[in-house]
Amino acid sequence: MADRPLHVAVIGAGPAGIYASDILSKSGVEVRIDLYEKLPAPYGLVRYGVAPDHPRIKAIINALYNVLQRGDIRLVGNVEIGRDISVDELRERYDAIIVATGADRDAPFNVPGADLPEVYGAADFVYWYDGHPDYPRTWPLEAREVAVLGVGNVALDVARILAKQPDDLMSTEIPHNVEAGLRQSPITDVHVFGRRGPAQVKFTPMELRELGHVPDVDIIVYPEDFDYDDGSQAAMEKSKMTRQVVEQLTEWVFQEEEDMTASRRIHIHLLQQPVEILGEDHVSGIRMERTELCGDETVRGTGEYIDYPVQAVYRAIGYYSSPIEGIPFDPVRGVVPNTAGRVLSEPDGQVLTGMYATGWIKRGPVGLIGSTKSDAQETIGHLLDDYRANMFSPTADELGWESMQTILESRGIRYTTWRGWELLEEYEKALGAQEGRERIKVVERETMTAISRGEPHDGKLY
Repeated sequence: MADRPLHVAVIGAGPAGIYASDILSKSGVEVRIDLYEKLPAPYGLVRYGVAPDHPRIKAIINALYNVLQRGDIRLVGNVEIGRDISVDELRERYDAIIVATGADRDAPFNVPGADLPEVYGAADFVYWYDGHPDYPRTWPLEAREVAVLGVGNVALDVARILAKQPDDLMSTEIPHNVEAGLRQSPITDVHVFGRRGPAQVKFTPMELRELGHVPDVDIIVYPEDFDYDDGSQAAMEKSKMTRQVVEQLTEWVFQEEEDMTASRRIHIHLLQQPVEILGEDHVSGIRMERTELCGDETVRGTGEYIDYPVQAVYRAIGYYSSPIEGIPFDPVRGVVPNTAGRVLSEPDGQVLTGMYATGWIKRGPVGLIGSTKSDAQETIGHLLDDYRANMFSPTADELGWESMQTILESRGIRYTTWRGWELLEEYEKALGAQEGRERIKVVERETMTAISRGEPHDGKLY
């Protein structure tokens, strides 16, 4: 292979795919990297999975932008692998494939009543308010009281967006349809529930502090929900972040009742687990069982039950990956089976030469950007080891983009490019400038695609 470049296809243009591409491009090996993304725009969950009122989005997107704008990594958007292009077609034309599709849907949730119509996945709600082109343009915001299950940052995002006054989101990039939906919401109370104690929540200190600065929203934490065991004490001693989170929650416990005068409230309930969602045809409440710590940070049920009147339930209990036709998938763990990034034919199966995984599709939906980078380092390290061992053997006469471009165009696939993303970004920023905002997202996929390809369009934004 020394007489030609290494050809690599990366599936997924979120942080995992971009970081892996960046590391590979700087490896010293002559390489051609094609980054395939099923949406017309890059950045994955950074664009479509983080609440729009987070200032840290800009820093992450700027870092990803700086990688792609160099021009040594080809972005191919609006192409879904497994539908527009088969995995076999990729394997024939590339030395290696890196799967970096992340986790894009809600983890399964099974309690009685979970099938009622007002029980929603947090991921679906996030995609709605972030303007994902493949999700409905409206959302049924009809409940006055809502339960959010989960104590991670996604649960905080959901609670904050539900409780926040729409006017306080108008400096962000939320689309017009999302603004209209939020203005119709009658919500007064959001109840966030966690199964374990204050030292076990997964909130980050910054996210939790942000919650306390939302205008016209009171944060209520209950003293009876606070308990610590030996494991909790050890966690607080070991982690400064855990200690900061517990300190912030404790501060809210000791608020004076007369100081809480906001029109909307976020209640944080700990040491409670859901046992049933109440209602016959529609959600009328949720039944929680109080739990107690066992000494090692785990909990057990106490047999004491509390019913809360709510009219909707959002489950924010974790993300789950989607399979791609032609790539092995472990439905139990919701990941591509792999050993340190090398894809296996099945869990505990054989290594599939030339196929790799990185990010949440590799390890499950845990960890932040730092974990994603270290994941990519490991995966790319193994890919380069296999390359140096001459293990790759694509079979097509023509390799890489030139071959794939011919296939895409012959099938009429309207793929987008990095230049297309720059055109779309310019368009969104121009929309925002008209209203004194940095950007307003275009939601309609057809409009996104047409703008990116320089084609005529009807201007439909959502």
